[in-house]
Amino acid sequence: MMTENTFQIGALAAIAGLAATLPQADSAAADAARARQNSLTKPPGSLGRLEDLACFMAAWRGTARPEITRAQAIVFAGNHGICAQRVNPFPQEVTAQMVLNFQAGGAAINQLCRVNGADLSVIALDLDNPTADFTTGPAMTEAETLDALNRGAAAVDKTADVLILGEMGIGNSTVAAALAMALFGGSAVDWVGPGTGSDAEGMARKVRAIETGVLRHSGLTPARVLAALGGREQAAICGAVLAARAARIPVILDGFICTAAASVLYAADPALLDHCLVGHCSAEPGHRKLLTALNKRAVLEFDMRLGEGSGAALALGILRSALACHNGMATFGEAGVSEG
Repeated sequence: MMTENTFQIGALAAIAGLAATLPQADSAAADAARARQNSLTKPPGSLGRLEDLACFMAAWRGTARPEITRAQAIVFAGNHGICAQRVNPFPQEVTAQMVLNFQAGGAAINQLCRVNGADLSVIALDLDNPTADFTTGPAMTEAETLDALNRGAAAVDKTADVLILGEMGIGNSTVAAALAMALFGGSAVDWVGPGTGSDAEGMARKVRAIETGVLRHSGLTPARVLAALGGREQAAICGAVLAARAARIPVILDGFICTAAASVLYAADPALLDHCLVGHCSAEPGHRKLLTALNKRAVLEFDMRLGEGSGAALALGILRSALACHNGMATFGEAGVSEG
């Protein structure tokens, strides 16, 4: 049964100082997990990143032998005023139609959550009330941003052992590229990709919209960038990441759009994403550049660019495998095998 998270953010300005008040990695649990890894019936380090993932989970769950009893997956959906600039070949009605598909169990994320053992919920955020067009003004007011942040936070189940985050929203690859450019620099061309299938003219419109929006909203703090250029699902992702941290729940982020949303927190304080993994490196061209900026290495690289949390759900299977080896393998002493 879901236990609602009571973590709340009272003001955008408070985000930058949160890292000092939130739980930190448990170094003693991580060290104990590493010692166990080095005592298992294998050469030390021979399971590569599986060993690192097990120790990462130990650090954030505060135990040398962490388990995943409940994996929670959340897809946040929102609509965007920037679509007025014709940045996407699909109408915004598709967002609500895909939410219905998620709820009916017909999307890729449903299958990946089912096979990898995650409980999926889909949260539609005022789809009939898109954000404002960020080329003409801020996408959201502070009140709207805080509302979305706290709705995201409230969706996190405090009893979960890991949280998977994804998104859905026509136009949100443009939002992601705008956030990345505003936070990490470069030109719009560096960050823009085809999204749901934009042609050359559509890509040019995306570039113009992003350049206009980033110039209009320059000089802002990261939290204010979220309000000026982001969307409700991006803010909800940030809220969920912070609420998970408050509950010591590790997070698996999805691809470019989800990572760009969470990068607002990194820009405010890099420590705010210490408990986050990135599930996969998206084929969307800006994602690899963004991972470099965040000093993150994705768990998988499968040339995916679907969104929905699909890459994060796939990475959950790897994380489960890491813990199966960590907890299930025998030590040299238990197996009666000489360590040499």
